[in-house]
Amino acid sequence: MVHSVLNRDVTSLGKQNLFDPNPETCWNSEQGTPQHILVEFAPCVRIHSVCVQFQGGFAGKDTRLIDMDRKEEICALFPDDNNKVQVLELPKNEQGVARRRIKLQFATSTDFYGRIVVYSLDFKGSVADDVELPAKTTNDSCASDAVITIV
Repeated sequence: MVHSVLNRDVTSLGKQNLFDPNPETCWNSEQGTPQHILVEFAPCVRIHSVCVQFQGGFAGKDTRLIDMDRKEEICALFPDDNNKVQVLELPKNEQGVARRRIKLQFATSTDFYGRIVVYSLDFKGSVADDVELPAKTTNDSCASDAVITIV
């Protein structure tokens, strides 16, 4: 789930572009803060790191990773304001925890108007085969195993 899409242009700038392999597509939020991306995994996963590529000048700041099932913050993330794919590692004590739904929350942006532009988003880790959490709550799906829906 993404908080917003610029000019509601979900075809060109929507959530599906976060996980596609095309380096020319992106998710572009509307202006304003905070912004967030909610990701639901099927099956549960143990996340070691978040890989994200922003457009320089439109990066998320004051970024928090939140476990939505437990309703608690996992950790703060500190992405740079550049165009490179960034690998943001979770603390070691959080890497073994099975998760089904997480939220990347951007309290502020490097853009004056609060817009966020993400070209790619990926998660490194492992499938948590030994864990059963409550059933999925959404039907939207993308090309990857992550499920993203719009609020």
